Amino acid sequence: MFVWVFHRISGLLLILLLSIKFITSLFLMTKGQKPDWALVLHTNPFIDVLLIISVVSHAFYGLRTIIIDLGLRREKLLFWISTFLILAVCTLLLIFYFTRDY
Repeated sequence: MFVWVFHRISGLLLILLLSIKFITSLFLMTKGQKPDWALVLHTNPFIDVLLIISVVSHAFYGLRTIIIDLGLRREKLLFWISTFLILAVCTLLLIFYFTRDY
């Protein structure tokens, strides 16, 4: 039940965070003065971290759901495998995000 609720919440969060990224990108692509609020929102590390975590978790829990729908009924094992992969991939991506040089 937790995975089902978390998958739905992460999907809604993805819609919100990607909308923020797309809208601020449109404001930052202008030739004139760029609004400060768009620059602050677009380069906000909190939004980027939430986006990384929600994309990875939504993807892996979605793959878990697909595997269960295909007939594999080992839900607890799939939950722990998915959770471990989410933690590993999120950790690697966040290390990469915070140590980049550009």
